[in-house]
Amino acid sequence: MSVWLPSAPCTPRACVEATGSATALPRAVLRLSAVAALLLAGAALTPLGGRVPAAWTRRWCRAIVRACGVRVRITGAAAPTGGLLLVANHISWLDIPLLAAVRPARMLAKQEIRRWPVAGSLAARGGALFIERDRLRALPGTVALIADALREGTAVAAFPEGSTWCGRAEGRFHRAVFQAALDADVAVQPVRIRYRLAGGAATTAPAFVGDDSLLASLWRVVSARGLTAEVHVPAAIEPGTHPDRRTLARAARPDRPGGAGGPLRAHTALVA
Repeated sequence: MSVWLPSAPCTPRACVEATGSATALPRAVLRLSAVAALLLAGAALTPLGGRVPAAWTRRWCRAIVRACGVRVRITGAAAPTGGLLLVANHISWLDIPLLAAVRPARMLAKQEIRRWPVAGSLAARGGALFIERDRLRALPGTVALIADALREGTAVAAFPEGSTWCGRAEGRFHRAVFQAALDADVAVQPVRIRYRLAGGAATTAPAFVGDDSLLASLWRVVSARGLTAEVHVPAAIEPGTHPDRRTLARAARPDRPGGAGGPLRAHTALVA
């Protein structure tokens, strides 16, 4: 199996909580309409590319998540400017706009996403770096491509688990993408994503795992009530502080001993 094609044991039947009811239908339809309107607005702006202010992109990404009925809470340090590798645990398709709400970046994405309706086109126009996960021989070229983007001062976002997990179970961070940060001599910005219900309990409802369909996952989110996305941004890992990709990957895992989840150097909170 390719290093770009790790798998998770999570499945919709075993891991994902049901949401909504018949009474949630009107609310869900309104939310879907709002999401569609925002996607169309984003599609209209994508030809502008880098001329769109980063602040606008962050607001648009938060608006997408909020239109789905999910409150957004971002805490921690501000992400650095310049070349930067953003890495996060991976639970849902919602993670993508949440990472962009921390800092707009070129997303490292599997080739299959290019075929998604609307979202695939937006990702391509937004500069996504598409990878062929089932081709081991493509790995060195992919790492070099990421490193080149980082050297140009671009932020690149990746999910090093390589697969979505339900949030209660999680995978390890695979090391290959961290080699690009070492080669480009840039900082790594860990991000920790969690989803909770109104009472504070963790939930797997937004998870997009196994053989789940994007439509089924989207419907669970828009028909749910009281979902909150918590995005924690520890201090960035500065270049030169870790000698190899193994230790860098371990340090970038915010919830692991010795990882980036320790005391914050700065603290901010944004709730939408």
